[in-house]
Amino acid sequence: MAVARTVALLLAFALAPALTPAPAQAASTIPVRVRIIKGSRQGPPAVDPKLADLQGQLGAIAYQRWDQVGEQEASMAFNKPLTMQLPDGSTLELVLVDARKETVTFDVKNPVRRAHSRMTISKDERLVHQITGEKDGAAYFLTVRPWP
Repeated sequence: MAVARTVALLLAFALAPALTPAPAQAASTIPVRVRIIKGSRQGPPAVDPKLADLQGQLGAIAYQRWDQVGEQEASMAFNKPLTMQLPDGSTLELVLVDARKETVTFDVKNPVRRAHSRMTISKDERLVHQITGEKDGAAYFLTVRPWP
């Protein structure tokens, strides 16, 4: 009888993970708006009208001209990369690694530059993140807005 109860308990513990529902994060996706922007130190000061929502943030960065050069909206699944081609020929990889009630965390990779960073963004926030080195007075930046 004690042996049967022990076996039953062991089976219950062994099967518990399989019977427990998966976390919501595993099955869900997060809608995001991803934009690639180019900052330049040359030319007249200007901000592309498509970037009006970022004008305050862009004014604090040491570039005088801003142009949007790419945009993508997607429903990102956890640990599934979203890949974007950059104008300089390199590739950007964005991976959703964590989500909480009001924040999401992404891994950002540029394999050509061997660059990897992690950024956490609040629901109503837009981050501007440099993703290439400066060349000829210009660099490319990523801006991500979760739940656009």
